[in-house]
Amino acid sequence: MAEKHLGHIQPYSAQFGTMIPLGTQKFLRTCIIYQLIRFVVINIRMTVLILKSHH
Repeated sequence: MAEKHLGHIQPYSAQFGTMIPLGTQKFLRTCIIYQLIRFVVINIRMTVLILKSHH
């Protein structure tokens, strides 16, 4: 009963409120090389943060 007022909203319609990735964003989310680079950068940043906190 509580969700009855949401019945008129269809997924991926303008009223749904979610963003659909296009172009560059979709490429970056699916590019293995970019994901590997981001993984390494995030790990380096975490390691630096941990090392600073142990000093």
